[in-house]
Amino acid sequence: MDFLKSLVTAASGLQAQSGRMRIIAENIANADSTAQTPEGDPYRRQIPTFRASLDREINSRIVELGPVRPDRGEFRMRFDPSHPAANDEGYVAMPNVNRLVEAMDMRNAQRSYEANLNVVQSTRQMISRTLDILRV
Repeated sequence: MDFLKSLVTAASGLQAQSGRMRIIAENIANADSTAQTPEGDPYRRQIPTFRASLDREINSRIVELGPVRPDRGEFRMRFDPSHPAANDEGYVAMPNVNRLVEAMDMRNAQRSYEANLNVVQSTRQMISRTLDILRV
């Protein structure tokens, strides 16, 4: 039963990190998305959260992607008086997305995903070897 717990826990980590990478990709894709009007807000960076829950079938804790929260940080201001969303002073509110931060978050999510994938692969190898021993 411990093999099953390892697989389920690692699979939940894979799913959570996959969701995290999707949110990060959305942030990067919208890094230049501005409002259409001077009164509107541009794209606001999204922050993934995680939560632990109990899988009652196997009595093991798993991780899940929690609610996605907006980053309440300040928007960047760029001078572009010809932009349709420019204010009276000629500044356009730009998304609060920092591509460098997003790239580092993506790398961190990839490493966590790879670690969970290694757990799945190692557990599969252990199950296979256990079955080989039992056949003898």
